[in-house]
Amino acid sequence: MTRETRLSGPHWRRVVATLADTDARTVYAQVVLGVGLPDVLPGLNDQRRARAIAALIESGLVERRADNELEAPEAIFRELLKQQPRRQAQTGLDRFMRLGKIERYPANLKERRELLAWIVSDAIEPGERLTERQVNERLLSYSDDVVMLRRYMVDFGLLERTPSGSSYSRPQ
Repeated sequence: MTRETRLSGPHWRRVVATLADTDARTVYAQVVLGVGLPDVLPGLNDQRRARAIAALIESGLVERRADNELEAPEAIFRELLKQQPRRQAQTGLDRFMRLGKIERYPANLKERRELLAWIVSDAIEPGERLTERQVNERLLSYSDDVVMLRRYMVDFGLLERTPSGSSYSRPQ
């Protein structure tokens, strides 16, 4: 994209920056709720009020109707979402993860073992002895259900548990 090229419609950065301003955010909330222009932020001085309204109009969050009242068009959010690139189809183990966590376990046992092996190798050093609590803390970044994840790792032989259950280690 060259410097002269601009995205058509609103830009998410401008919308977020506008809503970061307390005055603009309050005016926007009032417009969404249907408050008439004379009653929008009555306690604010005219200059601050006008500046908040101008920022909302520039960002596309608010439009002036023919009767000079303000309205908040719903289409702006659809336009902002259209600007986001489509998610690329994921391949390999990435297709089972979302934002670094397991979204779903592979049905295929070979792929499930691969996913678990990758997590074990990433989270635990070979020969390292950890308590159950320590293992849970490390696995929490991969899944909210650490008990199931830990159980799968033990079942697949990727994590060894002492008979007493007091410690876990990664086989060498």
